[in-house]
Amino acid sequence: MQRRTLLAASAATLAAPWATGAAGQVADPENRFRYCLNTATIRGQKLGIEREIEIAAEAGYQGIEPWIRDIEAYRDAGGSLADLKQKIADAGLTVDSAIGFAPWIADDDAVRKAALEQARREMALLRAIGGTRIAAPPAGATGKPPLFLSDAAERYAALCDVGAEEDVVPQLEVWGFSANLSKLGEALYVASEAGRPNAMLLLDAYHLHRGGSGFGGLHLLGPGAMEVFHLNDFPSTPTAAELSDKDRVLPGDGDAPLDELFETFRAIGFAGTLSLELFNPDLWARDPLEVAKEGLAKMKAVAGAA
Repeated sequence: MQRRTLLAASAATLAAPWATGAAGQVADPENRFRYCLNTATIRGQKLGIEREIEIAAEAGYQGIEPWIRDIEAYRDAGGSLADLKQKIADAGLTVDSAIGFAPWIADDDAVRKAALEQARREMALLRAIGGTRIAAPPAGATGKPPLFLSDAAERYAALCDVGAEEDVVPQLEVWGFSANLSKLGEALYVASEAGRPNAMLLLDAYHLHRGGSGFGGLHLLGPGAMEVFHLNDFPSTPTAAELSDKDRVLPGDGDAPLDELFETFRAIGFAGTLSLELFNPDLWARDPLEVAKEGLAKMKAVAGAA
C-alpha cells in the first residue's frame, strides 16, 4: 500500500474523537484539536500577560501558553494571581501549558538541586492561575558535552516527582539546537526510562526538523505520549542545521511537510492542543491581534487540509 493510503486506513481503525460524527460522518476538522496561543508569538510587542490574554481571547483561541517569567513579572509588579486566574477564565481560555527554563538536567549536583526548587516554585505559580502542564526543555545542557541518556532519565524522573507533588506535568521538550535532547529518539528514551506515570513529551515542528528527526518517528507515539504540540512552519533553505528560532513562520507559509504531520496525528490518535509558537521579528513588528488572528486561521487551515 502507498504510505498515504496506509495511514488513512490505519486512522479509520482508531477511535479518534474526530473520526466520525453522530451520524457516521466526518466531524468538523476544526474540532479535532484545541487551539492555543504561545505568547512568544507576540512577545516582541512587550504587551504584558494581561493584554496577551485579551488578544488570545479576541482572536478566538481556546487556550494560552504563557511564559513563567511574564507571570512572575505580573506578580512582582503587585498583580494578584487569583485575579489573573479569573481573568483567564472570564476570557473563556484555559492555560494549556507554560514555558519555563529550570535547568533540571544540568550536570552539576548543586545547580540541579536549585533547579528542582525553581521548578517547584514555577509549578506552584502555574497552578495558581489554573495551569497543569509546564515545558521541561534541556536548559542547562544545551551547549554542554552529550550526557548519558540514562543520567538524563534519572534527572527527568526527579523532575516528574516534583511535578507529582505539585500536580503539574513537566513535559519533556526536544530542542533541535541543543547538544542534549535534540532528537525525538533521545526524548523517547529519557521519558520512557524515567519510569514515571506523569512523563510526557512536548514536541515542536521546527525543533523536530532542526534536530534532524523530522516527523517520521512520530508514528511510534501513542495518544498519551503528548497533550500539547508546538505548531509552526519553516523554510526549506537554509539547511536545518543553519536555521534559528527567528526563521519560524506561520503554518502554511513555509515548506514543512505539515500534511504528513497531520496524517500522523490522525493515525496515532493525537487530538490535543496545538500551540502556535514563533519567534519571528517580522511578526513582532506587526499588530499583535492581527498576528494572532492570522495564526489561528492558518493553524485551522493546515489542520483541516490534512
